[in-house]
Amino acid sequence: MKKSDLDRVYDRSGTQCIKWEHLPPDAPEGALPLWVADMDFPCAQPILDALHERIEQKIFGYTEYDTPACKGAVTGWFRRRFGWEIDPAHIFFSPAVIPAMAYFIDALTAPGDGVLIQRPVYYPFTNIILGGGRRVVNNPLRYRGGAYEMDFGDLERKLADPGTKGMILCSPHNPVGRVWSEEELREVVRLCSRYGRWILADEIHCDLVRREERHHPILKVCPEYADHIVVCTAPTKSFNLAGLQVSNIIIPGAAFQEVWRRQAEARFAISTDNPLGFAAMAAAYNRCEDWLDTVNEYIDDNIRFAREYLEKRLPKAVMVKAQGTYLIWVDLRAYCADSKRLRELMVRRAGVVLDEGDIFGKEGSGFERINAACPRCVLAGCLERMAGALNEGSLLISSS
Repeated sequence: MKKSDLDRVYDRSGTQCIKWEHLPPDAPEGALPLWVADMDFPCAQPILDALHERIEQKIFGYTEYDTPACKGAVTGWFRRRFGWEIDPAHIFFSPAVIPAMAYFIDALTAPGDGVLIQRPVYYPFTNIILGGGRRVVNNPLRYRGGAYEMDFGDLERKLADPGTKGMILCSPHNPVGRVWSEEELREVVRLCSRYGRWILADEIHCDLVRREERHHPILKVCPEYADHIVVCTAPTKSFNLAGLQVSNIIIPGAAFQEVWRRQAEARFAISTDNPLGFAAMAAAYNRCEDWLDTVNEYIDDNIRFAREYLEKRLPKAVMVKAQGTYLIWVDLRAYCADSKRLRELMVRRAGVVLDEGDIFGKEGSGFERINAACPRCVLAGCLERMAGALNEGSLLISSS
């Protein structure tokens, strides 16, 4: 695929697409949606070919995940991309990452126990913790000079609390885009080891990093703590396959494997998925590396374009350095510090639907998350609308 092919705008209407067809009720007609984290790029041709081939077989019965074909695609991918050797016996199927985390939290904690997260962070983490009657323990990231870092002093204090049973690590981090260094990951593991806490690592964005960055799988960096770590991966973000519902959960520890078999497989009957998901995953991991490299380069260019655009049209905005994911995290508090007013400016005045920063925690209030995995013209249209609304809105606010 050429980068120029990614400039084409595809009509997603009539596909029950959440991103484009199920907008908030107050969104005006013609609103641009850059919120939901899926791509507006077509899937790689080898994936489409594999799906057509599977459909031509005409029968879609129960399909086994635990096969050399499925697991070999997963292990081969992570070996080539990251030098990470995964034992196929440690790979388990889940339809998605968040349900897998919920199963573990339900099994490893009791009602009222604390689970640590690092806000501003992907809001479903909060939902599955609170939804199970557990308690959110927040170790907020430190925001300094337009960049984020972990607060290890606060992290240790909260892990030391006997009521905190473990943590969810978002790596790369959604929405702030940090790609954690090996040193940072080792420090997280050192503290969790000191207090006997488990780690659920969401590495679903691992393939989506800027050209000068490198994702470090936590199990590769810290294999000595593998019995207490579960890593959740999937081809869905990387290859735009979210609707096909296939994820790969890496569980090295025998005790945690038994938890999975008892909780996910026996209690909730999670054992196999649809055959199209498996066909797409195998084609993605085995035949679509060049496609992903091209998409990453296009996203790099989109992010650079957004930074340059904001510097010219919204110079008081602070765009956090995007090391990973395809999400732009921008601080707009200099234009509008009130999150309710900011949303009104974006949706009703600008006609853009973004993910408002405060849904990721109060630390995100005044920020917006923008999905850059779209044709350049769509991103440019969004930024143009934002600039018009914010420049006008800041004048209205200052004069009121």
